[in-house]
Order: sequence, then structure tokens, then C-alpha cells
Amino acid sequence: MSTRLPMRPPGSVPAVLLGFRPAPALTGALCLRQNLGSSSPGKKQSKENTITINCVTFPHPDTMPEQQLLKPTEWSYCDYFWADKKDPQGNGTVAGFELLLQKQLKGKQMQKEMSEFIRERIKIEEEYAKNLAKLSQNSLAAQEEGSLGEAWAQVKKSLADEAEVHLKFSAKLHSEVEKPLMNFRENFKKDMKKCDHHIADLRKQLASRYAAVEKARKALTERQRDLEMKTQQLEIKLSNKTEEDIKKARRKSTQAGDDLMRCVDLYNQAQSKWFEEMVTTTLELERLEVERVEMIRQHLCQYTQLRHETDMFNQSTVEPVDQLLRKVDPAKDRELWVREHKTGNIRPVDMEI
Repeated sequence: MSTRLPMRPPGSVPAVLLGFRPAPALTGALCLRQNLGSSSPGKKQSKENTITINCVTFPHPDTMPEQQLLKPTEWSYCDYFWADKKDPQGNGTVAGFELLLQKQLKGKQMQKEMSEFIRERIKIEEEYAKNLAKLSQNSLAAQEEGSLGEAWAQVKKSLADEAEVHLKFSAKLHSEVEKPLMNFRENFKKDMKKCDHHIADLRKQLASRYAAVEKARKALTERQRDLEMKTQQLEIKLSNKTEEDIKKARRKSTQAGDDLMRCVDLYNQAQSKWFEEMVTTTLELERLEVERVEMIRQHLCQYTQLRHETDMFNQSTVEPVDQLLRKVDPAKDRELWVREHKTGNIRPVDMEI
């Protein structure tokens, strides 16, 4: 069984969640143009409203508006794995989505180990059945006679019957528990790898867009600094050349602002696409985990049902033994044995002179 995770195009996030897309770090041309070339309170406020961590933009904790969970009260994957987490085994970080993938792969491994456990249980059953069948052919006490001999023979036969019960149990364990556990989602690791690459590529694209924003922001700062310097030169010394330089510097500053605005828009588009794919994919991983747990639960229930049936069949193998044991009659056995083996019923008498 292969599990295919849908790689949906932008905009295909479930309709119920469309109202929860993240607000962009900068909201378009108007906001950006207002902030270009100045250190106004508006620019400071824009910076304080958001904070970028590992190329992902979040609301600033000091001014963070209240965010409603996408799936309140459900502890859903899509609500709790947006940030990166410190890697306990190194100095780096682990993406929240990576933690979800690790859980999925761990679940697959646990499922495999459960299947191996059942396989060991099957081996024990098969060996037990083999030993029971062998013991049932043992000739010990085969010469016991009478009703007790019949009961003893039935004890030995019950071992052969019980061996058959355990063989059937082991066969059903293989077909109805072990095999389904082993074969469930055979291509799961491969599918998870594709999913990982898909989200990782979107995250890399987001990092690239963020780097472009920072580069454009740095270029704008340099152009603004150049414009301020030329403006100061104009105040000190008037000349046509200085005025021409100022016009040129102003054009370059405006162009740098337009470049920054374009980079921010591209960044926001990349983050929005990553957001939508994260919601879609984490919800799918959540569904797959529920499906895995339910599948294992059902097959373990099947295991316990087979055990109950085996106990019932085992009980049926000893019922004939119980019946014969209730019929064991030492007096009757003695009578039968005496009738067959008697040597004479005339008793000795005293000798006469």
C-alpha cells in the first residue's frame, strides 16, 4: 500500500483555513514608499511589528496580536510546528516539519518492530505445536489398562489436537496480523522523502527570497546615505554638477526602493506558498498518523480475538479427557483385569494328617 502525499498548487489550502494566512511582513508598495528615505516612526513601528527567525517572519512578541488557532481544541499538527527547534544533538536547529516527519518514520519503524514481534510469537507457537505433536506420540505409560488407560490415551490424543490448534493459530497470526502490519504502506519512507524534499525546497526558496530582501535593503540604505551626503554637499556648495548628482542619486534611491519592494513582494509570495503547503501537508501527516494508529489497534484486536478462539479450542481438546476421567472406576478396572488375568478362585485349606 503506497501513501501519496498531495503536492497541491498555491491557493489550494482547505477553504476553511483560507482566512488564516499570515499577514506579510511588509504590506505592499504604499507602506514601503512611505518608509523609504526616512527614519520615521512608521518604519520603526513596521520593524517592531514583525520579527524574522531563520528567514520566516512572525509577529513581534512585544506587539503580537492574538492569533486564533487553525483547529482550536484539537492539538492539530498545523497549529504547533511553525517555528524551528534547537537540535539537542548539535548546535543547529530542526524545522518543525522535520519533527513531524521524524514522528512519521518512527511510527513506521514501530509498526515494523510490532510485526517482527508477532513473527517471534508465531515461531514460538510453531515450535510449541511441533513439541506437542511429538510428545503425543510418546509411548510412556502406553500399557496402562482399563478406564484409566482410556483416559490416559485421550490425554495423549488431546496433545495432538492441541498441536493442531496452535498450528492454525500461528497460521492466522501470520495472515491476519503479522503480514498486514509488515506490508502496510510499503513505500512510506519513499513518500515521506518526497514530501520532505518538497517542503525543504519551498523553505530554501523562502531563504533565497529573504536573502534578496536583505541585499536590496542594504542597497537602499547605501543609496539613501549617498543621497543624504550629496544633499549636504549641495547645502555647503552650490553647483550644477552637485544638483545633477543629487538627481542621479535620487533616481538610484528610488530604483533601490522599487527593487526592495519587488523583493519583499516575492518574499511574501514565497512565504504564503510555504504556509499553504505546510498547512495542507501537516494535516495530511495528521490523517496518516490517525490511520496508522487505528490500523495497528484493529490488528492487535484481531490478535486478542485469535487468542480467545485458541483458548476456546484448547479447552475443547481437554473436554473428552475430563469426560473419561469422570468415568474412571477403580473397582470396574479391577474386575476387568481380574477376569482377564485370574489364575483361580479356589482358596488354599489346611493340610490333613
